[in-house]
Amino acid sequence: MKSPTSLRSSLLLNTTTSFCSSLTQSQPIPPLDLIHRFFVSSPKVTEHGPEWARSRLPFLSKTFSGRNGCVEYFELLGETLKMEMGEGTFPSKESGEWVVDEGGCVEGGEDEGVVTVVGKARFESLKTGKGWEEKFIYRFSGFDSSGKIGHWEIWADPLSAWVACEEGKF
Repeated sequence: MKSPTSLRSSLLLNTTTSFCSSLTQSQPIPPLDLIHRFFVSSPKVTEHGPEWARSRLPFLSKTFSGRNGCVEYFELLGETLKMEMGEGTFPSKESGEWVVDEGGCVEGGEDEGVVTVVGKARFESLKTGKGWEEKFIYRFSGFDSSGKIGHWEIWADPLSAWVACEEGKF
């Protein structure tokens, strides 16, 4: 029998791998459905990057709060970039490449648990058609007792995105 600690780790890992897997589906799940399925009632999404880049990348350097705010994040991202994610985007759950700290806490949050993973995908600017491949980091934290995600943070390559979204240059 697993200890409660192992059960919590498994719960957090299952939630985050299921969420990430849903992002790679050929038929995308609508953002509000994703949020209801995987996130707490008042979730947050933050894609880190320089504030000055928001003129071309409006989803950067801002924390989107609440379900409507998180839907706005998905909409702004989807209006700016095309993401090509597939089976190889995230490591398998069994790979050992997912870092799970069931007792971890980020920035004074009350709910416990932090899960981190590195993914890879191809991105393309919808405005210019310029694309690039990159690795990115997802960190999930603020899990509630049922394993739903409180905060999803993204660290990616904003410079490549910035350059790709610039018209007239390559």
